[in-house]
Formats: sequence, C-alpha cells, structure tokens
Amino acid sequence: MKKIIQSSFLFLILTTFHSLHAQTIGKAVPVFENGQAQIVPEFKDADKWIRTDLWVETSFDTDGDGKKDRMHVDVTRPFQTENEGLKLPVIYESSPYYAGVAPDVEGSFWNVNHELGEAAKERVHPEVVRTGKRPIISNSLISTWVPRGFIVVHSSSPGTGLSQGSPTVGGENESLAPKAVIDWLNGRANGYTSPDGNEKVKAYWTTGKVGMTGTSYNGTIPLAAATTGVKGLEVIIPVAPNTSYYHYYRSNGLVRSPGGYLGEDVDVLYDFIHSGDESKRAYSNAEIRDTEMKNGMDRITGDYNDFWAGRDYLNKMGKMKAAMLMAHGFNDWNVMPEHSYRIYKKAKEMGLETAIYYHQNGHGGNPPLEMMNKWFTHYLFGIDNGIEKEENKAFIVRENDDLNNPTPYKDYPNPDAKPVSFYLTKGAPKAGGLMTTKSSNQGKETLVDNYSFEGECLAKAENTDHRLLYVSPKLLTDVHLSGVPKITVKLASSKPAANLSVWLVSLPWNEGRATKITDNIITRGWADPQNHTSIRKGEPLIPGKFYEVSFDLQPDDQIIKKGQQIGLMIMSSDKEFTLHPEPGTELTVDLDGTMLTLPIVGGSQAFRSAVKEN
Repeated sequence: MKKIIQSSFLFLILTTFHSLHAQTIGKAVPVFENGQAQIVPEFKDADKWIRTDLWVETSFDTDGDGKKDRMHVDVTRPFQTENEGLKLPVIYESSPYYAGVAPDVEGSFWNVNHELGEAAKERVHPEVVRTGKRPIISNSLISTWVPRGFIVVHSSSPGTGLSQGSPTVGGENESLAPKAVIDWLNGRANGYTSPDGNEKVKAYWTTGKVGMTGTSYNGTIPLAAATTGVKGLEVIIPVAPNTSYYHYYRSNGLVRSPGGYLGEDVDVLYDFIHSGDESKRAYSNAEIRDTEMKNGMDRITGDYNDFWAGRDYLNKMGKMKAAMLMAHGFNDWNVMPEHSYRIYKKAKEMGLETAIYYHQNGHGGNPPLEMMNKWFTHYLFGIDNGIEKEENKAFIVRENDDLNNPTPYKDYPNPDAKPVSFYLTKGAPKAGGLMTTKSSNQGKETLVDNYSFEGECLAKAENTDHRLLYVSPKLLTDVHLSGVPKITVKLASSKPAANLSVWLVSLPWNEGRATKITDNIITRGWADPQNHTSIRKGEPLIPGKFYEVSFDLQPDDQIIKKGQQIGLMIMSSDKEFTLHPEPGTELTVDLDGTMLTLPIVGGSQAFRSAVKEN
C-alpha cells in the first residue's frame, strides 16, 4: 500500500495537498503506513530533541499554603516543532514514582498477625529521599513515540517530585492534576517556567490532542483524567490500572492485601510515594494520612464507606468521553483483573469506543506495539485505520502464545460462555466431588483455620482438615472458561469473625520445570462472612448459625486442558493475602446450600461432553 504522508496539524481533508507541499520544501512530517505512525529519520535524532520542563497551575490547593498547586511537567519534542512550525499530538504519562519511593523499612507495613476486628499496633513511617534531575522527569515512552511523530509529556502527580500539593492516593486532586496539564496543552490553563514565578510557558507546538498510557498507578492516572471529561484527551491505554482502592485493599468486606505486599494499605502507599517538598510533608501527613486516611480506611471492619467510594473510578465515569484500550493480565494478583473488567464493562454500557487486551501473565504487560500505535494514530492523528469499526473487541493471549499474538474474540466475556452450576458431594478431609447434577443430603463438612499453611500446600494435600476440596471428573477434552465465576457458600463459624478464602485450581498440581503460571491456580476470591447482607455494614456472626455468603471470584479466560480436574478449594485464612488470626477457628460448610457457577464456553453441554456426563 502506498504511503500516506501528511502534516499532522491540518484537517484530514487537506492532508494530501499539504503533505506534498511539505515534501517540496524539505520539511519533515509524520508518515503513516497500514494505519500506523512510522519512524521518521528526521524525528529520530535524540540530540536534536527539545527537552524542557515547567510547572502547570491546577485548580486546587492541597498542601495548605494558600496558593494553587503547580504540577511539574516535562516535554520532549522533535526540533521541527520549533523551527519548522510543525504541530504534533501528545502522548502523556503521569506518575507518583518518578522521583523515587520510600525505602523498604521493617515495620512500615501493617502487622497482619492479629484477630479480625482488632487494631494492629502503629507502624513505622519511612521518608522518601527525592531523586532525579531537571529538566527530565522520565525517559519512558520517548524512544518509542517521538521518532514516530508524537510529543511525549510526563508529569509528577501531586505531592511527588517537584510537583506541589499532597498525595491523596485516589483523591480528587489526582484526577484534576492531569486534567490541568491537558488544559495547558490546549491553552486553557497556565504553565510557568518555575514553581513560584510568573513567567508563562505556552504549548504552541501541539495540536492539543492527547493520549495517555501507563502501567499500574501510572495506568490509573489516565482513567482518573478521563473521568473528568477533559476536552483534548482523546484516548487512554491503561495497563493493569488500579480502578478502586477498596478493591485493591479489601474484598467483599474483608481486609485483604494485594499479592506480594502483605500488610499494605492505602496509607502505606501514601508514605511510599510521598517524595514532594520536605517542608510541606508535615502538613500533608497530618491532613491526609493521619486524618482523612486514618478515619476512612477502617482496617477494623473492612466495610465499604464514603472514603472508599470517593476512591473508586467506576463511580466517576459519567463525564468520560475518551476512547479506551484496556490491558491486563489474568494472573495479576497484585492489581487483580476485576479492576480492568469493571471499567471496560461500564465503558461499553456508556457507548464509549473501547476494547480490551488480556494476557495470561502477572502484573503489567502492554498491548502489542502495533495495536497501541493504531489506537494512538487513529485518535490523535485522525487516520482512518478501522480501529473503531473492528468487529472484535477482546484480544486474549492464549496460554502458550506470545504476548504479541493475541487471539481476537467478539467480546469479553466470550459471548458463547454460559453459566454452569456445580454442586458439592462430601469427601472431607480428602476431596469431595464437584458435579453439575445436585445430590441431596450431602450434609456438612468442617475445616479448621490455620494460616501457617499456604494455599498451594493445601491444594496439593491428599488429606487435611485445614481446607475443603471438591473436584470435577477428569476432563477428556479441553474446557474453556471465560468470564466471572460466582460462588455461594452456606457456612457457620465457631467465632464471631472469620476469613473466607476460595481458590479455583487445576489438578493434579503441576510442579515440573516447565510449569506455567496458568497451570495450577485458575482464579481466587475472598469475602468476610460478616458482610453477608451488606458490603457497607458487617455484623458479628452468631457462632454455629449458618449464613449464605455470595460473591464473585476474579475474572478469567483460560482453557483447562484435558486430563486435568477443576477443583474448588474453600479455606479460611489465606497466608498470602488475609489477616493471620490465631489458628483454630472452625468453618462448617453446608454442602447442600453451597454452589459454584462457572462461565463455560458452550455451556453445560460442552462441560458434560468433556467429562462424558449424561
């Protein structure tokens, strides 16, 4: 296909004329092929890039000095935007991490070794030593996108680096800060050469069209900006974003840590990122960490409240207009896959242009560069490459495939997935059955909580009273799960409070050298039985009384291979994720009142065929 060469700042209808004119006078312009921005040699010379920094004034004051906070921003652009009058769109990343983070100090995380409902002793508060040199905040994205004809902008989020204000970990200022930067790029906000001066900086070199991307916290901020409805933000590509701090630090009323960070909570993350002005830290600590967070985070009950609702971006999507390509890993046990799915689902309901890319690995993992390029090229340059007309909206990397080779599907969950109900048959302390036909009078089985045993050990154990395990018949053909498993457990506790943890596993457990992340754990979920009627208000359990606890497990899309069995494991404390109360609490499960629902492609017929069940 013949290359289309155009000048980015002109209307699409005039593209051909002005591109040809640009060639005659020797000016460099963006080049597009197969719907993607190509590397232009004239944009590639890093020695000629113009790199500057500035401070953008926001609409808020969160550090208590009586002046509107200013965000530290850097810009990297081709020199042609200066001496040839070229205007280009922006790819923008914002982060709280650019200027360094707190050291790993013993006692900085909350101690999890205590009873549910009790307060842990006060933790240590480490200080961040700020790093970095002006004018460069970060070099991320630059080598990929500047040679392709984009300007790259970074900013440090409030209260980090040389940005003023207080970090709030999901507070309103973390949405309004990137909005201010985008407003500045469009001439609606003021930029200055210094944090306190009056010399203004204009963004005369951009078309004003902005795309945002980033991973983890850096992926949360694009969504935060998009929820403001700011004009000029055309597209976001969040990767493994934290879309709700409640979902990050709690599960269905239960105090639950993100994977790998046992004892972390929203105030721990605050300390971790607080790299801003040392003279303002005492104020921020007192106002945000020691008042707002201390009063709102509630590690005692784990209940949902207004503090958490204000840090849930699903609640703020009403103004969102930007197109969105979401990306996540199904085996991300840090920022779990529910974070991306809940936003993707809502964006579809709102009629926004959106698609989702999932892979089978853990935290992080960008979509293929070609995919990102097409999204940025379409929405920032206006190139008609068919992205918005794509019939397939879900791109899922299958278990043995390369990250750059996702399989396209019409949507996620797979439209052919249907809910299949599974029922339990007795078998404790060994394994019972997991069947699609219900057998009555299965009775009750009891497990004894002991956080000392990791979930992996319990799943592999042939005989133990520290978990209940129910397994399906052996699969004679592959079974494809796609969607959100749901479970209802009818249980009684021997104490007024108890952890409830559920794992869905593929058995037998694979421990070979070539074991993949998808081989054993299918998905997981956690809940507080005290919240069986309301996530906002738990109530102490009456020992011995049975309650129905219903909740979702984490979303998944996985092909369980033939020869395996699907196992449902119910336990109390989860050593990697929950609080660690003194061992001994007994959970008794009423098998007849417990049910698992799995989203299976092909529905009941597909599963029964896989196990040759009538």
